[in-house]
Amino acid sequence: MKIAVLSDIHGNLPALEAVTADIAAWQPDVVVVNGDVINRGPSNLACLQWVLRHQREAGWVLLRGNHEDYVLTSADPTIPRTGPKFELRQFSEWTYQQVGTELMQELAAMPDRFGWRAPDGSTFLAMHGTVQGNRVGIYPQTTDEEIRPLIAPAPSLFVTAHTHRALIRQVGHTTVVNIGSAGLPFDENQQVGYGRFTWTASAGWQAEVRRLDYDRQRAELDMVTTGFLDEAGPFAPLVLVELRLALGLIGRWAKQYEADFLQGEFGLAESVGWYLAEHGYEAFSQRP
Repeated sequence: MKIAVLSDIHGNLPALEAVTADIAAWQPDVVVVNGDVINRGPSNLACLQWVLRHQREAGWVLLRGNHEDYVLTSADPTIPRTGPKFELRQFSEWTYQQVGTELMQELAAMPDRFGWRAPDGSTFLAMHGTVQGNRVGIYPQTTDEEIRPLIAPAPSLFVTAHTHRALIRQVGHTTVVNIGSAGLPFDENQQVGYGRFTWTASAGWQAEVRRLDYDRQRAELDMVTTGFLDEAGPFAPLVLVELRLALGLIGRWAKQYEADFLQGEFGLAESVGWYLAEHGYEAFSQRP
């Protein structure tokens, strides 16, 4: 049994195409897309249509991540479209407008997990985050004791994503694998990645996180041609820097500025500019 798992594409179509080609060459029995196909990136409709087509034609399994949930929230006509909280989720609103209401049912129908039991009784479980939710992730610094309740009841192999940071670790009798990101890695390695998992009667489970290059110049240009940099709000330049440096920056901005921004102390675009300047990222935020 061969299972490929990719996740956290975030609207990066060139990366998705490269990962798909590599997966096709490996010829797995099952392909699982472990959430966050869309949002926090430019080519959301194209990426969603890509995975939906492979679901129909090749049986891909599509799971829901937190960014699918964010876009589903934007489908709610009662939520505010102005104010600080709207600004924080403005690129989710932009993604919703790009994807369109007709595909919201597809997002809502995505399950939160995929499991498989091997003939020897060992179990495989893939979730975007953990059993505590798709926003609760496993990071390289997460301790074994912290991980145990996040994967309970413990399978033989637990495959997660969400953090954009790849890892393989043994926690008790469970192999825990974070497959990183197939579109926006945050471990300072610009290669995108996905997971390869193999079960055989002789060797049991084997796990690999595979990294590969893709056309990053095209991915940067997509941020211009799709309108992402002009229309997706003040966080869009941070996403461009995230792509270029393979670093997660929005969460770091939030720790430094979000509370005061929500209190009305300053504007979002203003604080993003401060953050880029303070940390020496201004040169990396220039348009391609």
